Amino acid sequence: MWSWLYWLLAAASLFMTPSLTQPLNSSEIPKFDSETDKQILDVILDRKRYDSRMRPSNYTLVNVTVLLLSLSSPDESSLKYEVEFLLHQSWEDPRLRYDDNGKYRYLNAISHHQGLWTPDIYFIKHGEFKAPLAQVHMALKIYNNGSVRYITRRSMILNCQGNLQIFPFDNPKCPFAIESVSHETSELQLQWEPGVLPINGATSLRYHNAYLVKNDTGTCDDHHTWRGDYSCLRVLLVFTRDKIFYFSTVFGPGVVLVTSSFISFWLDINAVPARVMIGVTTMLNFCTTTNSFRSTLPVVSNLTAMNLWDGVCMFFIYASMLEFIIVNYLYRRYPQHKAGAGGPSSSSADRNLGRWCGNFETGVLKDSNSNDPGITRDHTSREAGSIEEQHRAAAAALSLFGWLRRPAHPVLPPNYNRQRLSKNIDKVSKILFPLSFGFFVTAYFLTYAVIKPTHSENWELLSNGYTN
Repeated sequence: MWSWLYWLLAAASLFMTPSLTQPLNSSEIPKFDSETDKQILDVILDRKRYDSRMRPSNYTLVNVTVLLLSLSSPDESSLKYEVEFLLHQSWEDPRLRYDDNGKYRYLNAISHHQGLWTPDIYFIKHGEFKAPLAQVHMALKIYNNGSVRYITRRSMILNCQGNLQIFPFDNPKCPFAIESVSHETSELQLQWEPGVLPINGATSLRYHNAYLVKNDTGTCDDHHTWRGDYSCLRVLLVFTRDKIFYFSTVFGPGVVLVTSSFISFWLDINAVPARVMIGVTTMLNFCTTTNSFRSTLPVVSNLTAMNLWDGVCMFFIYASMLEFIIVNYLYRRYPQHKAGAGGPSSSSADRNLGRWCGNFETGVLKDSNSNDPGITRDHTSREAGSIEEQHRAAAAALSLFGWLRRPAHPVLPPNYNRQRLSKNIDKVSKILFPLSFGFFVTAYFLTYAVIKPTHSENWELLSNGYTN
């Protein structure tokens, strides 16, 4: 019986005691005439009438906006961006209503922030906070209708996501979210303030290696939060990279070095030191430029665009060196045949003999099919006392030994000049190499700088939170 009496008295006291979260009637709103703002704050925030542990109402609606102050990145190739911003929060608290006859537009309660209820929010982020780690209280304004505006300053380092397959033509995407700590959506609701831009840049917004091209806001989905039915707002900042920096440090020097290696096609075949110097110098310079730039890139294996550019440029430089080696080998290995010293008939016989069994000279028959220049045959007849006898011996050799030792490969016409072949290769290379490289450069930038950056994965987060 006593337990029933106890619960009855507790219920009666609950209904008789005014709730601290109930809105004040017009007669209960404190009125002030000549009091200062400090005296007004002391009255409306008195602990006997205001409890900072209680929400303003059973369902509290908090409006949020973000004002960007500075955006920066340590370098152009980084996927980390530093963001400094002001977080604006506003809500209605009927317990803080007062009437001062319009003396003050608002009350500055920044020194009373510990005794005032504020939303308990935290940041779901990919990164870390910059010093100072605690939020900086910039402003806390209380208006006479009970509305409160709370402004804090935060600095974060965001780990962004980039589509490295098209680097450096990708757009780094930096997401973070704002969520309530302990109040579910039935108790506290966060929403972007209606009628204004959710994210706006300050008039003094500073950029340093960070170029914001898009911002997107909304409510969180499954890949932003995992806590369940808690109010949450998401922010997506999309940056772009400075293309001029990459054209001046990567693509421009690459085009210059590759085209410089093509200069050797216009040099004479006999200019061996010059052509070798051009090929080796361009190769070394390209390797040095590539290694110095790649030291600042993320150590990943899917840098498709950069790997393709470096590989094709290296191929063209190396191919120009191989072209010179082949041309020089043909030019030196197959010299033009010289006429013999025995007059017109001797010259004709030498050419016929050279066609079938080697280069014939007076007194010596050289085997042109052998790679050993020391292999020679002495067909000099010790009894022959005239040039006619030597030619008869040559004709005999031509008819018998020459047929037996005919080359296995097709015989070129006698008037064919092997030196002309090497020069023709140079002439073709003058056109083929520049046209091929120009076609590659056009297709490369059309694909990676124009077409692929317009795909949706370069501007939005995928459903799993990652990019291709």
